[in-house]
Amino acid sequence: MTLRHLAGRVWLFPGDPDPFAVRPTVAVVADDGGSVIVDAGQSPAHAREVRAAVAAAGLPQPRWLVYTHHHWDHVWGACAWPGVEIVGHESAVPLLRAEASRPWSHRYLREQVRENPRLGHSFRARALAVDSWDGFAVLPPTRTFAEELTLPTGVVVRHVGGRHAPDSTVVRVPDSGVLLLGDCWYPPPAHLRTPEDGPDLALAASLLDDDLAWFVSAHDEPLPLAEARAALAGG
Repeated sequence: MTLRHLAGRVWLFPGDPDPFAVRPTVAVVADDGGSVIVDAGQSPAHAREVRAAVAAAGLPQPRWLVYTHHHWDHVWGACAWPGVEIVGHESAVPLLRAEASRPWSHRYLREQVRENPRLGHSFRARALAVDSWDGFAVLPPTRTFAEELTLPTGVVVRHVGGRHAPDSTVVRVPDSGVLLLGDCWYPPPAHLRTPEDGPDLALAASLLDDDLAWFVSAHDEPLPLAEARAALAGG
């Protein structure tokens, strides 16, 4: 798979449309001072695919890796991004330290699903994503922020929270007219979801901005502004 140019200096490594794969889109913001990767990929293998695509496209090597939130499919590839500074909201640090302390293995995944069958969807996807645990590590951010942070590349990282994850962060690339939403407006993960939970349309609507042309959610096709507005109006 190759990178797809979206707008300006924003490129996308598309996710898998199969929801059982739990493989989100990874974004690359190219910059001569060092590119920004938005989300790490759901496994070291996924991250290596993105790294190869960045090299094949001739884009500058990554210097920063931004987490949109702490969920596994957005951070488990971080250990395959050497030499980057990992940026994330301050609330992600204790969450990911707790995840890092767990004895991840295929055996552990099976045991956890037996204890709590509601974990089956997520943990089976993890088992398929990681073929080897050698060298695997869950990495917390090395640079944190509370509300908003602007990287030297001009990329703006802003905490929005929401029901999907407390550390949900959006990434704005002003000169390209792109807002990367992560999963911020999605309902909580399946094993935590109740019948009353649905998409947070109010949060999504609050992020619409005439200065932006593209709205990119991690598990959906990118939407131009007009289509995003129409989709929210229809919802």
